[in-house]
Parts: sequence; C-alpha cells; structure tokens
Amino acid sequence: MSTPVGDPLSRERSHLAASRSALRAMREDVEALDISDVTANWVNAEVLAHQIDERIKALADLSDTPLFFGRLDYLHAPGAEEAEGAEGERFYIGRRHVHDADGDPMVIDWRAPVSQPFYRASKKDPMDVALRRRFGYTRGDITAYEDEHLSDPAEAARTSKLLQQEIERPRVGPMRDIVATIQPEQDEIVRSGLSGTVCVQGGPGTGKTAVGLHRVAYLLYAHRERLARTGTLVIGPNRSFLHYIEQVLPALGELTVRQATVEDLVAHVEIKGADEAAAAVVKGDARMARVLRGALYSHVTMPTEPVVVVRGSRRWRVPAYELEDIVRELLDRDIRYGAAREALPQRIAHAVLVQMERSGEAPDDRVQDAVARNSAVKAAVKQIWPAVDPAKLVLRLLSDADFLAAHAEGVLDEDEQKAILWAKPARSVKSAKWSAADAVLVDEATDLIQRTHSLGHVVLDEAQDLSPMQYRAVGRRCTTGSATVLGDLAQGTTPWATRSWEEALAHLGKREAVVEELTAGFRVPTDVITYASRLLPHIAPGLTPVVSIRENPGRFEVREVSGTADVVAACRESLRHEGSTGLIAADARVPELARALAESGIPYLGPGEETTEDTRLTLVPASLAKGLEYDHVVLDEPSAVVDGEPDERTGLRRLYVALTRAVSGLTVTHAAPLPDQLT
Repeated sequence: MSTPVGDPLSRERSHLAASRSALRAMREDVEALDISDVTANWVNAEVLAHQIDERIKALADLSDTPLFFGRLDYLHAPGAEEAEGAEGERFYIGRRHVHDADGDPMVIDWRAPVSQPFYRASKKDPMDVALRRRFGYTRGDITAYEDEHLSDPAEAARTSKLLQQEIERPRVGPMRDIVATIQPEQDEIVRSGLSGTVCVQGGPGTGKTAVGLHRVAYLLYAHRERLARTGTLVIGPNRSFLHYIEQVLPALGELTVRQATVEDLVAHVEIKGADEAAAAVVKGDARMARVLRGALYSHVTMPTEPVVVVRGSRRWRVPAYELEDIVRELLDRDIRYGAAREALPQRIAHAVLVQMERSGEAPDDRVQDAVARNSAVKAAVKQIWPAVDPAKLVLRLLSDADFLAAHAEGVLDEDEQKAILWAKPARSVKSAKWSAADAVLVDEATDLIQRTHSLGHVVLDEAQDLSPMQYRAVGRRCTTGSATVLGDLAQGTTPWATRSWEEALAHLGKREAVVEELTAGFRVPTDVITYASRLLPHIAPGLTPVVSIRENPGRFEVREVSGTADVVAACRESLRHEGSTGLIAADARVPELARALAESGIPYLGPGEETTEDTRLTLVPASLAKGLEYDHVVLDEPSAVVDGEPDERTGLRRLYVALTRAVSGLTVTHAAPLPDQLT
C-alpha cells in the first residue's frame, strides 16, 4: 500500500534522503578543490592536501549509521548565534552538521548549543521545546518515530520506547557511539568546559567510557583550533580495550585523537620481565619519585677548583666560591636537571663577561657564547653537572644496593628496598629485563631531566587500576591541559588499586578536579547488577550501588555444571539469541575451555577481535574483561576467578568485573562452590 504524501514518516524519510544528498554534495565540493594555485611550496601543499583528505573522511556517509536521530521543534525561533546561522524553529539533530546548497542547515551537529535541549529538556524545564521527536532505524532507514510534547501539560511524562530499544539493541562488533541516548546527567559531563578536569566515578553500565569519548568529541567541536595545536589523547588499559573503542570517535567525524596505553607512553625501554606484586607496589608508590630525584641530583658536585678561560693573551679566572654560588642558585630554582645543565655554561660565561667589562672591554652575546663553548668551561660543567641517562640511573638504583640505600634512606624501609632490588643485576640497559613498573620509573627520571610535552586534553579510562607513579606519568602529559578521568573504585583489580579519587587526582596533579558519580545503569540488566552488587560491601563498601533503568530485566541464571561440556552447552544456548556472547573465565582455565570449544566445532575469537554475524563468541580471560561488553555472557567458575588473584579482595573485584559485562543475559556456571560473598 502506498504511503500518503502527508504521512509524517514519509516526510521524515524525504528529509533523510535530501540530507544524504546534501552531505554527498559537501563531500564532492571538498574533493573538487584545486589547491595548485594557493600553495607556496610543496610543504604547504602536503599539509593542505592532508587536511583536505581528513575533511573528506569526516564527511563520509555511513549507510548503516543514521544521519540524524532526533528532531526539536522550538516554540520560538532561537537566536542565530545559537543555531549555527539557521533561523527556523525545527532542527534535526545528528552526528555532524549538514547544510544545503544555500548554506542552510539540514542537520545540526549534536554538539551545537541548539542541540542541547534534545538531551536536557524535560516536562519541568522544557527549554522552549514544544516537541522532541526520536527516530527508530533499521539499517540506516527510518522505520519509526516517537513524539514527546514537552510544552503540553496534559501529556504525562513517559519513558521513551525507542530510547530503551536503542540502549538494549544487540551489540555485534566494536563499541558504538551513544549520541542518540545521552542522558541529562551524562550530557552535563560531556559539555563541561575545557579548562577544568572532571573525574567520573561510574559503576558497570553507567556509560562512563562513552561519556569520556563523547566529551573529547564535544571539546574538539567547541575548541577545535586550540586542541589542534595542543593535541588530545585517550588512554586505555590494554590493546583489546582500545581496539574495542577505536571506532567511536571516527563515527562522530573525529579522526585526529591518538589512543594509547600507559605502557605506550613510557616506552623508553623494552619490557621483557614482570615484577612480583610486592615489588610492583613499591615501584608504583609515589615515594619513588623522591628516591629518583635524590639519586639524580647526587650527580651534582660542588666545585673545588676555579675555571680559567684563556682568550688571546688574557686569562679570566672564575673562583670556586663563585662557581658554587652559581650552582646553588640553579639548584634553588628547581628547574629540570637538563635545563640547569644547559644554563650552567652560560652562567659561567656571564661571570667572565662581568670581569671583561670591569677591565674596560665591551663584549657582546657572541663573546659570551664563545666563552660558554670554551674547553675549560665544558670540562668544568662535565665535572660539576654531568649528563645523566635516565635508564642508566634507574638501572643503577635497581642493581646497586648501596646506591639505592643512600637515596632511599628515610623514604623506603629495608624490606621495601630488598623488594625492588634485582636478584641478578643487569649488565646494560639493553640486556635488562625491564618490567612495566620499571618503565614508569624511567619515564619519571626522563621528566626530571627534560620536561615532558603537555597535551591539551587527556582522557584516562579504567583509571582505578593505575599506581601513583602511573598517575604521575599521565599527569605530566597534561600539566598545561585538562583531563577526563574515568573509573570505578569497585573494579580496581591491581594490588595498588586506587583507594580514593582525591588521592588519585593529587598524584595526577589535578587536585582541583570535580568528581561526578554516575549511578544509573543503562547497560547491565536489573537482575544481573543486583546479583553482582552482593559483592560491593566486601570490595567497596562506600560506593552507591548501580540502579538499572532497563525495563527489560534480562536473562539471569546460576547453573551448577559437571564439566566443560556443560559450559560449552551454555555457550550454544546463548548463541541462539541475537548479538554477541562472551565466555569469561579465570586465565588459568582459558586453554581448557579453548580446547573444548574447538572440539565442539564452535568458532571463537580473542578479546579485541571484531565479532561478525558468523563468529559471535569471544573467549575472554578474566584479566582482560574490563571495559568490554557482550549481549550475553557465560561466566565460568566464579571461585576460580577469585582464586586467580593474589588476594581475596582483588579476586572479588575481578569477579565483580566479570559479572557485569552482560548487556542482555548472564549465565553463571560452576562445578566448585560459589564464593560465600555471592551466596
């Protein structure tokens, strides 16, 4: 049956088709640009060509991704400054701005001020919105719409069915954006200013990762020129996690944000070894910064001999006491070791120039530079303030018990010093079996010598697992910028896990940060989060439990099994449902389960690998489950997950993470008794 011309769905589909045509025209306009007459040289041409290429990529029309997801009908025409130049009362809200041939907007970017009421307007505060319309899509085509008349007092407030469907839509493939489902409390964080650092404490399924990524997209929209100069960075816990989230920002048209792990940031040495938990805790303690600083500056020695500079027939003598004054002044200024070392020859040269001027000469800057390069001055600098290699400094600290004791006295006790000393000292930086914690120490030493480059904004996800020294490593990447810190204290699964956000933010160098808490659960079903929350009194007694707002309670079952065959059967059952399935198990049990899946003919992937319609099962070691999500989860042997960690609290936190990865259904399988805290 044909659709009437006046049918609203037909009109919205027509607007979608026209918007796609307009976006295509925008892209073609950029592709047709001729830069041959506007570039002065090949360097400018390369830069401009790269910028054009990035713009073309940003204007790509993804056929399965809705170009707009909502509409706002205002009671009054907003000011032109609010509406990107548009003067009408109706605005379509989408992932990017689209305009027609006359420059009039057909789709407004979700980050624009005029779009904000789409997320914030309510019956209590309609924000001048008469109607908010949400669209339902199937493979990029509009198939439904839902209206909310905010200015009509007769219409009762109700939960959006389309919003619920979008939140609960099965997940196959990498993480997707949430621009269509951002909630008011999330939107406040997303749109917070660039100058301030925000820390988001959020339980499982509260959308904290998505909030952090969308905040980056918003800041790039609102402060594009500034962040283009200073740079942005997203830091995740591991490669699997980064692969999972890597498509979110490109889907929003943002292609320039770098993503990395903390290990990537501090990759001054090759990591070949691993620490015992006790050693890693000490190496990650903020007191190590004091030890490193003392060890570094122990290389500075006070001069005992004068410096004699010969120029022509004249000899200029800078006495030892004057050299000592120069050295002490540099130390008191508390500048970087390397910067002070570079300043020292100039200071000595200046002392010589003062003597020259007193004798009636008129030396200029060129003379001072020549004196600074004089062999006698160079020799004195090498003796007084020698160059230090940061990796060699850390190598000596961890290899030489006497050197460590000299600089850790009053900072680390004897047991702590023994814990971090290498049993077998390495011969060289290259042959040393550096651990991840060692690499952070080398990064700290590197920064003591030469200032680390600061970015405009850094997003730090799963922050609760960082050590104080790792926080310092991240903090020096945004000393002149701001940060978005995301995490959940209940999911801290390292022996050095964060105890409080105030303490963490102090190590990060962002004491002034605002701490926000998200407690509304959008991802985890009610029955699942209620079951997992039984662990909270034992792992994070001060935290507010997550309350699921999902109308669908989800599937939840605790099933006693007799072996791996029953676990495989549970996976088969989950795969009968739409969406992805994750089989999460203690790391030690993964090989056995992998063999069982292979023998049963069930294909599976590893964490971070992209699921497809044909391969929807991922076998996930519990240590890599954090930050990932699956429509259905089969959790194997909870007790084994707990026992796989060095202590019970860490084990229970690891179990809490594993229990909360499910979006639609969770099946807990166990042959051994469940942990007492769950029963």
